[in-house]
Amino acid sequence: MKIGDIVVGMFIIVSLVLMIIPLPVGILDFLIALNLAFGLIIVYNALFAKEALSMSSFPTILLFATLYRLSLNVASTRLILRDGDAGTIIETFGDFVGGGDPIVGIVIFIILIIIQFLVITKGSERVAEVSARFTLDAMPGKQMAIDADLNSGLIDEIDAKNRRQKIQDEASFYGSMDGASKFVKGDAIAGLIITFINIVGGIIMGSTRGMNVQEAMNHYTTLTIGDGLVSQIPALLIALATGVLVTKVSKEADVSDILAQELFKTPKVLYLSGSVLIIIGLFSPLNKIIVVGLGCLMIVAASIMDRNLQIQTVDEEVATEEIEADEIRKPENVVSLLQVDPIELEFGYGIIPLADVNQGGDLLDRVVMIRRQIAIELGTVVPIIRLRDNIQLNPNQYVVKIKGVQVSEGEILFDHYMAMNPGFVDEEIDGVETIEPAFNLPALWITEGQREKAETLGYTVVDPPSIIATHLTEIIKEHLDELLTREDVQTLISNIKETHPTLVDELVPKLMGVGEIQKVLQTLLKEGVSIRDLVTIFETLADNATSNRDTDILTEYVRQALKRTISKKYFMPNETTSVVTLDPAVEQLIMDSVKQTEQGAYLALDPESTQKIIKSTENEISKLEELGKQAIMISSPIVRIYFKRLTEEYFKNLIVISYNEIESNVELQSVGMVSIN
Repeated sequence: MKIGDIVVGMFIIVSLVLMIIPLPVGILDFLIALNLAFGLIIVYNALFAKEALSMSSFPTILLFATLYRLSLNVASTRLILRDGDAGTIIETFGDFVGGGDPIVGIVIFIILIIIQFLVITKGSERVAEVSARFTLDAMPGKQMAIDADLNSGLIDEIDAKNRRQKIQDEASFYGSMDGASKFVKGDAIAGLIITFINIVGGIIMGSTRGMNVQEAMNHYTTLTIGDGLVSQIPALLIALATGVLVTKVSKEADVSDILAQELFKTPKVLYLSGSVLIIIGLFSPLNKIIVVGLGCLMIVAASIMDRNLQIQTVDEEVATEEIEADEIRKPENVVSLLQVDPIELEFGYGIIPLADVNQGGDLLDRVVMIRRQIAIELGTVVPIIRLRDNIQLNPNQYVVKIKGVQVSEGEILFDHYMAMNPGFVDEEIDGVETIEPAFNLPALWITEGQREKAETLGYTVVDPPSIIATHLTEIIKEHLDELLTREDVQTLISNIKETHPTLVDELVPKLMGVGEIQKVLQTLLKEGVSIRDLVTIFETLADNATSNRDTDILTEYVRQALKRTISKKYFMPNETTSVVTLDPAVEQLIMDSVKQTEQGAYLALDPESTQKIIKSTENEISKLEELGKQAIMISSPIVRIYFKRLTEEYFKNLIVISYNEIESNVELQSVGMVSIN
């Protein structure tokens, strides 16, 4: 057990014992002095704390201090009523404050109670109550701000965790302070009751001991007032500490620095205040020496402050110029310029309100949702997306960069909506013609007033943040394979190892390295296949990597193992899907043109045959597009990957699937065949 635990335990026991066991007056004097010192320590700690959470244990301290003070009240009351003597400290306070007059002492004591109870304690309780309510109401917004900073890369996971913990601590602290203020209020009420009991009981006890009523009243009232003062002065200090703590707002400076900066930072205020005092002193019956003298002192102080501020301004300008000159002379730190952000979204100043939370923008929240959506849909973690404003862009323009290179751009109208005709709406609406950036569809910019009409007619209407978010999502999906790094793959492997250690130990690094697994996953992502089911992927690789190390062939095995996922994505249940097939002669031609090397296999098809295949593919795809169907090509498993590589530069949206990747309950209808005849 730690010493601190023993001290706290003994403190509670001693406080309770003080209420039961009579104390010698010398020990009581020491404990009363200790109570006063304890109060001073608390109030100065509260005064110079940087923020309220610096004394997060204050509610507990308040409870302990109240218990200790009440136990001293009980001990001193016993001595006053039993012996008519409660030590030198209580007697000295009673004589000194009252000046030998019990009535004066009673009045001063009551004034102290009123100050503590009605002014400081009441105000502190209200501030703590409001702070607790506001802190709880602000928690969701603060949590969203932390998520936005984390997503934009301003903070890391550790900082985010610390900030969230701090928000919870603040809510708990102010809630506790709201309740702890009741201790101070109850202590003040108890002080009044104890004082009344001591006076009445003292008069009765003095009368039974041969004193007349006047002598008993003077003696016991003096002791009671002294007892009340030595108890209520530390209580007043702790009540003051409570008020200081719950009203503390600055986290950067001490109270003395704040007061000096905020009360005496403007010479004009002191000039005006001093002038008013001088006028009042000269033209009123007030003491001219005091009032006019104080006014003159304030004007002199303002003059000195004004001169110091001018000197400080000049020094700051010189320091700024020197820093700028040093920056110019300093060799450029090129290391900081080498880092390239995986994904960047840059926008003109007209789009800033969409990304500014203070202006109601939710673009940061949408970026967070993009990362979550892709993680669920494709099973990989998207890198941090940097959002930056760029004054070189047009006000309403935005660009998307992948690894520092611009890959796409778009332009929006901030106060307009984009309306797209899904194909079955006949009635036209007025608007500015444009192209939807994500899918290159014809669209119109319409105003807020036209939105309801467009939706009623059947148009698809989206707001500017949704346009940017959708465009960004499609760009990320398109380049997700090149965003998947070895570190990302290692993270995925580590996650799987927590639940499937045997599988990972068998596969990595005995059969495949991280780089080889990365190539398989990149190939899957490039064709839009989810890698979320890593267990199935790793088991398939472990089963086949012993006989074949070609990552292309292994990828095909994985695709076949994921046929349920692939079929669900492209084929609707209980519905016939129109597809295009590949002529067996074309498949044979492709297989005859595959060349095997140590670095892997590649397709060496002559240009004439290539052009015929591309032309035939284009014709067959157009048939599907005329039917409003998705372009899907079906081929044999061994040919699929080579045909996909042959056509991917010409037809980016063409989906190539092998027969082994289709579930048995899927119904297909061939509307054409790619051939070279």
